[in-house]
Amino acid sequence: MYFVFKGTDLAVIFAIIFGFLWGAAIFNMDRYIVSSINKSASTNKQLLQATPRILLAIMIGMVISRPIELKIFDKEIKERLKVSYLNGQRAKIDTLNKAFEKKYQVEFGRLNQQKATRDSLEKGIKADRQKLNFEIFGNKTTETSGVMGYGPYAKRKEAEIAQRTTELDSLKAAISKSESFVDKRKAFDGLFTEKLYTKKQLDSLSDIAGFADRNWALGQLKFNVDGTSDNNTAIAVTFIGLLFIFFECLPVFVKLMSARGPYDYAISDGDEVAIYHSKKDKDFHFEVADNIHETRVDSESTKKKEIIKGKAYRDLEKYDWDGE
Repeated sequence: MYFVFKGTDLAVIFAIIFGFLWGAAIFNMDRYIVSSINKSASTNKQLLQATPRILLAIMIGMVISRPIELKIFDKEIKERLKVSYLNGQRAKIDTLNKAFEKKYQVEFGRLNQQKATRDSLEKGIKADRQKLNFEIFGNKTTETSGVMGYGPYAKRKEAEIAQRTTELDSLKAAISKSESFVDKRKAFDGLFTEKLYTKKQLDSLSDIAGFADRNWALGQLKFNVDGTSDNNTAIAVTFIGLLFIFFECLPVFVKLMSARGPYDYAISDGDEVAIYHSKKDKDFHFEVADNIHETRVDSESTKKKEIIKGKAYRDLEKYDWDGE
């Protein structure tokens, strides 16, 4: 219950109140179901009577054990949540970047081509400068004369380098302009605002994580970060749940395994007495109904006879005897 109301100032109070109500409801239901098991019945019938309580115990055990497991593995759950949040943010950024590159595919293609040309020019200028140095200092190669000094070849090579340097500067300016355009579009589309979470942000997110995220992370503890199974954690989580299920089923199992005691005999005798009283009450009401019916029949018969006699007397009084 604390996890249900966590986040409010009265979380502890609400947890105590609803925990008490929950415990009282389960206690009364448990007492009724266990006490209603008829020990004088057959074993199969007793198992049938206990089946609803066993199913309820399994459900209650799972519900109760989950918050306990969340609290026990709180540290591991937070670490797993941090990894999940970080991976989710990284995937979000990658998705945004891919969508942006697809949207401005033409611009990116032109920019990449310009960068490739720039790299090629820089490489060529570097090689030409080396050749110019070889020519000036008289190093003999397949492309230099080997004569020391600033000759016609050196002047021509220097002019070529200056021309290619000018081209490189123009290309760099175009690349800078293209990159500026791309950066502006990224800022407009919000790519610069999406950054990976810092450690402080991850700690804050893991602290305010809800029940669904924590429950998911608890399930993920059965696996390592690399995807392999973590049997030790999985067994620990499973046995904690089984322990609470066993505690909930224990009263029913004890009742089923125990022999008939004084309480069972008292309950059985009380049931027999109640059944006997019920049958006698039924017989009493039957006899009263029969007697009332006979009285009503006799009364109604006497009434009908008197009415017929009265009509006959009136007919006789009105009869004209002289007319005959």
